[in-house]
Amino acid sequence: MARFIFITGGVVSSLGKGLASAALGSLLQARGFTVRLRKLDPYLNVDPGTMSPFEHGEVFVTDDGAETDLDLGHYERFTGVPACKTDSVSSGRIYSNVLEKERKGAYLGKTIQVIPHVTNEIKDFISIGEDDVDFMLCEIGGTVGDIEGLPFFEAIRQFSQDKERGQCIFMHLTLLPFIKASGELKTKPTQHSVKELRSIGLAPDILVCRSEGPIPKKEREKLALFCNVRPDSVIAAQDLSTIYDAPLAYHQEGLDQAVLDAFGINPAPKPDLRKWEDVSDRVHNAEGQVNVGIVGKYTQLEDAYKSIAEALTHGGMANRVKVNVDWVDAELFEAEDPAPHLEKFDAILVPGGFGERGTEGKIKAAEFARTRKVPYLGICLGMQMAVIEAARNLADLGDAGSEEFDHEAGKKRFTPVVYHLKEWVQGNYKVTRSVSDDKGGTMRLGAYNAVLTEGSKVAQVYGSDAIEERHRHRYEVDIQYRKQLEEKGLIFSGMSPDGRLPEIVEVKDHPWFIGVQFHPELKSKPFEPHPLFRDFVRAAKENSRLV
Repeated sequence: MARFIFITGGVVSSLGKGLASAALGSLLQARGFTVRLRKLDPYLNVDPGTMSPFEHGEVFVTDDGAETDLDLGHYERFTGVPACKTDSVSSGRIYSNVLEKERKGAYLGKTIQVIPHVTNEIKDFISIGEDDVDFMLCEIGGTVGDIEGLPFFEAIRQFSQDKERGQCIFMHLTLLPFIKASGELKTKPTQHSVKELRSIGLAPDILVCRSEGPIPKKEREKLALFCNVRPDSVIAAQDLSTIYDAPLAYHQEGLDQAVLDAFGINPAPKPDLRKWEDVSDRVHNAEGQVNVGIVGKYTQLEDAYKSIAEALTHGGMANRVKVNVDWVDAELFEAEDPAPHLEKFDAILVPGGFGERGTEGKIKAAEFARTRKVPYLGICLGMQMAVIEAARNLADLGDAGSEEFDHEAGKKRFTPVVYHLKEWVQGNYKVTRSVSDDKGGTMRLGAYNAVLTEGSKVAQVYGSDAIEERHRHRYEVDIQYRKQLEEKGLIFSGMSPDGRLPEIVEVKDHPWFIGVQFHPELKSKPFEPHPLFRDFVRAAKENSRLV
């Protein structure tokens, strides 16, 4: 029987509820407990799959093919527990389920209302798998007072009443602003946030207060008095130089102990924090640095490539170097020489993305890396651009292109080196798609196997000839050009088990040039860096000694 921790936010959004939840989950694990983390988002989109990265950051993909909020990436990176479809839900999904049931007659003709039908659907979602773990951490997106979040707040209020006393607690994350003009740390925004929470029937057991510095004893006592929590349950969440200090920082503040005290778990198991001490040591005591350029489309918002940035950090930890990341807009050099923009980097990474904008710049980045012998990692679209570059400049297919950009009426004829994927095998089933299908949830999503060529660079990197990685794409490299490309040095070193879909390409006689159709960044963790990122940073480190 799980104990439930509901994490809510107040005052402003983007305070770090996801990170706080992930850090708390890792601390409970360090004490020997099992955990699962969930995200309940109030927006009406069914999932983030069709949302622009500028709206919501990256889309995190699970093994079972769910397109989820980026906070699930934090959950996985900090706890190592693979997320799944039942760990992320939105208002859109909840309402969709309720309306589908209504159309099927499941409610026997009753009037459908937010209470009890929508709230019951939310409670049913929260309950999934509750007997499998010791603690279930449920983060509510947005802030208290948001209109769209009210059904979720009401649902968790009901849920806590349905459970036995002491089986649920509430953790509220707020902001303590420091007013420089008066030199004061202001508690009033937190007081108002808690007042709003209490007005809808929820009382926080623990306050986590974001601040630029420590919270003096006087302010802690004031918050405890006016917010009706114990003084030792007022936890300071100070700004940190790296998110990977969060578990140790929260432990020093007593967050995990406050949670166990709230549940009456006494005596509390002692935590084993050696894993996080090692992670912190690797971050703060790097023995060098490398410069990596990420040539992409969504460079104005780093959250669009959140998992890639973190995976590079993990690769740096494994190599005891600091990875300096520079975000380069691919449109900058679509019509000019990319060298002035790229020659300062020890390695180049081209990530995934959708749409034509910036693609010629990405192709030039791949050519620069190939011809200058600079380590290159192409992910999803980054692999496809590398293949198109090789087709144009090595295999005499000067009109090579992709159906994603060039299928519109009126465009010149081209050689479709990349095509719209119409069918593939998933488990024991054949999946079929067409260009006219809905955009949401219709890509090749989730974990798929790949077979690696013996003796290839990627087989060496993985130390295996069989892998499983997460995908999110609807366009594929056409294998009918494989022979032409391989004769010119672009090797197809990873294929789907049926041999029909290219998963990995690499350039022969190059220090490190690999393109992958999947998203390796989604499985990287600070204490278990992904093999591709670990070796990519190693190659960058070696290249930095030569420049």
